[in-house]
Amino acid sequence: MSGSDFQGPVGADSSMRITGHPILGPIPFRVVVTLSVDGREIEAFEGEPVAVAMLAAGMRTSRTMPDTGSTRGYFCGVGRCSDCLMTVDGALNVRTCVTPVVEGMIVTTQQGLGEWTVRS
Repeated sequence: MSGSDFQGPVGADSSMRITGHPILGPIPFRVVVTLSVDGREIEAFEGEPVAVAMLAAGMRTSRTMPDTGSTRGYFCGVGRCSDCLMTVDGALNVRTCVTPVVEGMIVTTQQGLGEWTVRS
């Protein structure tokens, strides 16, 4: 099977998704959900890591550095580094490379060390 045998995009902001694999075969259907990332609604497959959904939607920045403000993206992808830390549903420092997507999740780029939102 050649690289041209890979199937094109299908659903869930899929421009970066593989839907057919030369060894594993077709990727089975999964439930599509919606989450908000920095105010942008994106589709994702339920249960996939937040970072994967963002990458599939072309979003590469997860946080900024506290001192310089330079952007950070994904590095290890297994929850061991801190490059994918984001604010998820109000919680700071969530490792999005290992956090599963759920319907209605609200994710924001963490600026520096982040800010707690105090609710009364």
